[in-house]
Amino acid sequence: MTPEQAARSARMLLTGVIGSDTHIVGNRVLSLALEKAGYRVASLGALTPAREFIEGAIETAADAILVSSLYGQGELDCRGFRDLCVEAGIDEILLYVGGNLVVGKQPWPDVERRFLDMGFDRAFPPGTRPEDVIAALDRDFAARAAGARIALP
Repeated sequence: MTPEQAARSARMLLTGVIGSDTHIVGNRVLSLALEKAGYRVASLGALTPAREFIEGAIETAADAILVSSLYGQGELDCRGFRDLCVEAGIDEILLYVGGNLVVGKQPWPDVERRFLDMGFDRAFPPGTRPEDVIAALDRDFAARAAGARIALP
C-alpha cells in the first residue's frame, strides 16, 4: 500500500443527494470512484435532508461530507448546512457540494462564491470528473494535516 492509499484508507467520507432530489447516478459514480481510490465511503442515497447528513457524519465519524444536487434547488437545500455542523459539534468537517446547484444558467464563479460563502469548502460544477474531486480531497486533507488553510483554485 502506498502512503497515498494509506492516507485515504484512514478517511471516512459521507456522500448523498440532498433535499427532494432523486438524481442518484452521478453520486453513485462518485462514491464508487472514491472507494476505488481507497477512501472509505458511507452513502446516504437520494432524498436526504440536511440533518441526516449531519447525523450520518457523526455516526460514521466522517472526515468529509460530499453533498450532491442535480435538480437545481441545491442553493435552497444547502442554506444553513455549515451552521448545522457547528451546532452538532462537527464545525471543522470538510464540506463539498456539487452538481446543478441553481435554477437557470448562472455564471459558475457566482454560484461557487455563494456556496463558499455558505461555508462549503469547495463547490463543483455539473460534469466535474471524480478524479478532480479526489485530487481536491487529497490536497485539502494534506493542507489540513499541515495546519494550512485550503487553497482554492
